[in-house]
Amino acid sequence: MSKTQEIKALYKQYVMNTYAPEIALVKGRGTKVWDADGKVYLDFAAGISVLNVGYSHPKVVAAVQAQVAELVHVSNLYFNENQALLAKRLSDLSLHGKCFFCNSGAEANEGLIKLARLWGHEQGKYEVICMKNSFHGRTLATASATGQEKVKKGFEPMPEGFVHAVYNDLDSVKALVTEKTVAVMLETVQGEGGIIPAEPEFMEGVRALCDEKGLLMLCDEIQSGMGRTGKWFAFQNYDVEPDAFSLAKGLGSGYPIGAVVAGPKLSDVFHPGHHASTFGGSPLACAAALATIDVIEQEGLVERAAEKGELLKEGLEDFAERYAHVTGVRGMGLMLGLVLDQEAKPLTKAFAEVGLLAIPTAGNVVRFLPPLTVKDDELEEALDIMEDCLESMHAEAGNDAE
Repeated sequence: MSKTQEIKALYKQYVMNTYAPEIALVKGRGTKVWDADGKVYLDFAAGISVLNVGYSHPKVVAAVQAQVAELVHVSNLYFNENQALLAKRLSDLSLHGKCFFCNSGAEANEGLIKLARLWGHEQGKYEVICMKNSFHGRTLATASATGQEKVKKGFEPMPEGFVHAVYNDLDSVKALVTEKTVAVMLETVQGEGGIIPAEPEFMEGVRALCDEKGLLMLCDEIQSGMGRTGKWFAFQNYDVEPDAFSLAKGLGSGYPIGAVVAGPKLSDVFHPGHHASTFGGSPLACAAALATIDVIEQEGLVERAAEKGELLKEGLEDFAERYAHVTGVRGMGLMLGLVLDQEAKPLTKAFAEVGLLAIPTAGNVVRFLPPLTVKDDELEEALDIMEDCLESMHAEAGNDAE
């Protein structure tokens, strides 16, 4: 029995069956990971947009090691300097307001929703307009906010207070505004929905609508934040600022941390007793996040994401021109999707067999989220693997490359 098979057996016996993994990973460095049996992969998923500075970046490792030896956790009943320093960094990079820290993307979105509801409570406003095909998490409230029925199936009745408009359709949003509406919540780039960026006119229209109707504009930057789209936060690709946004994933380079980042309008809505998190913003989590921000700044990774994203996008667009089953490419920066006319899972499985990890999403889209530190030769190697697999897929289907 291989080491991977041993791990699978332990999972089958002791771990709840909520995922369907095939590969057991044991080590990561930069853009590469190793499985339990020694096979090496290029990881163009990066833990689903978590390892934006790559696996085991020495500066993040050093910061975490130093903090573990000093102070891992204190209750939020006490100050910890790292949390204040991180809040300042995030505020300076975005909305110039204040932050609340938690542990995950779902928690960050829960916090965003609670913040909006508390802000609108005295006016009797609580309903949030979300988007179809969105994904905001798997807690009951964030699942209810999510615009995908498969996430809700079997967990009904869902919490009330969420309605769903058509993404990139401003009239659809306007039609749902009532006296109960408190906010419009959207992903700047829909990740699980198929790597679909918001159109500029849509973002500008939502902002104008919120200003006109006295509503909040909330952005989910869980997957698109921390430099991935060629800006620190994806909304910065537009001439628009939300009233608050959520962060997690790439914020801590793999150490769990989430955040609600608010502008001045919402910075002082929460008071003691309104919201809390035992582990939120711990000294260790904030040390990881501060080191992550340092690396992104010092290595110019925001600009690099834009530059390398263009190179990867050009390669993917070439496939769209040459292979009949590839129907398009979308996304921004190093958050890109290859759209197929069939299920994406067989292709991502073929990629993995020859050493490239990518993620299927929205049924027919292959999602690419490589570390922002990805090297040119790694991009070339990944594109070569993709081409070989696409060639085989088309040959098996009886199609020649265009």
